[in-house]
Amino acid sequence: MRFMGFVLAIGFLPLAVVAEPVLDEQETEMAAWIDAHVEDAISLLEETVNIGSGTMNHDGIREVGRVMRRELDALGMETEWIEMPPEVNRAGHLFGRQTNGTGPRILMIGHLDTVFEADDEFQAFERDGDIARGPGIADMKSGNVVIVYALKALQAAGLLEDVSVVVAYTGDEEKTGAPLSIARRDLIEAGEWADVALGFEEAVRYDATDWATIARRSSSSWTLTVSGRQAHSSSIFSESTGAGAIFEAARILDGFYNEVRGEEYLTFNAGTIQGGTDIDYDPQQNRGRTFGKTNVVPRSVVVHGGMRTISADQLERARAAMREIVAANLPHTDATIEFEDRYPPMAPTDGNRRLQLLLSEVNQALGRGEMPALDPSRRGAADISFVAPYTDALAGLGALGEGGHTPNEEVDLTSMSTAIKRAAFLIYRLSQESHQD
Repeated sequence: MRFMGFVLAIGFLPLAVVAEPVLDEQETEMAAWIDAHVEDAISLLEETVNIGSGTMNHDGIREVGRVMRRELDALGMETEWIEMPPEVNRAGHLFGRQTNGTGPRILMIGHLDTVFEADDEFQAFERDGDIARGPGIADMKSGNVVIVYALKALQAAGLLEDVSVVVAYTGDEEKTGAPLSIARRDLIEAGEWADVALGFEEAVRYDATDWATIARRSSSSWTLTVSGRQAHSSSIFSESTGAGAIFEAARILDGFYNEVRGEEYLTFNAGTIQGGTDIDYDPQQNRGRTFGKTNVVPRSVVVHGGMRTISADQLERARAAMREIVAANLPHTDATIEFEDRYPPMAPTDGNRRLQLLLSEVNQALGRGEMPALDPSRRGAADISFVAPYTDALAGLGALGEGGHTPNEEVDLTSMSTAIKRAAFLIYRLSQESHQD
């Protein structure tokens, strides 16, 4: 049985039948506090959404960081703004810490940046009844607020001191800085410290069911560079000229499609291609220019693409297969492929499954039914993947949102209360488990 069969066996079985969960006295108290303060949470959401913070808008990200630092300071946490060095070219990260608790060590992950840069027209919070729209409102400023108010609810009930918490708000989740050894160093160190990592990007609900995220696929990139022998087109395919760079690139891409494609949860995309006599391609801007003539055999091709996998093993298998195809060159051509790691996979594990079952009990106690494990192909990569190798992890704990990365991005404000309760009760129950141990 190949790897993915094992994953399905441990990660996506139906939930076991248990007695109907109920809220205890402490949770009931927290629920009342959350309901009484949900409009305060929405006000904080509005404040942060109205601060533009596209990844390259460093001033905006720092301003959102100042707002969220104010909230963490009010909780009594030790806060730190971690500035990135110039070579990373990113604003930095905000961390808040309370690490003297006797209970489980919990890492709560959000991010301050959005995909909407300063010159984008989509810049403001707008509310229409129970729906609010705005840049980054679902991905993920609502999740940032859920983190704060879950901790406030625990504090109001006298329960926050029972846990050790690190809140990590990264400033470049949408376009991660490089090198990753610097850009994600502090987050990975927090993951190595934690017993549990919780990610607060938007929740998923469809078919009248809430879904728990116990796995996410990786996100990495690849660059194919092909060269051929420039010559008059009348001599193409001859022994002296060969196939040319574009035919060689077409052979390779066809090989990827027919020989590498097909494994469950593996996808790869050729996002852009430049080919001709002379080419100029900027991978940072994903833009290029090309020049060629129909009567000239082209000498250069660059293809830039992305890849997503469910595990490190799957990623390496796919890369090995692609390298083999690239190496079988047509006459008088040469090709190389380079891979760049971005987001690692968050593989489904028994520990993640345990968190899912606990969250499902919370969801049932809230009258919302069981929470099965979401198909990982329905979610993109996220910062929680960097810490998943070191700790049990659960993602998708934010509010219900739609239209992420588009001018139609919105959040169902009625889901804010639910998301805050789920997070607070999950942390509380984890702390109760540690006391029982």
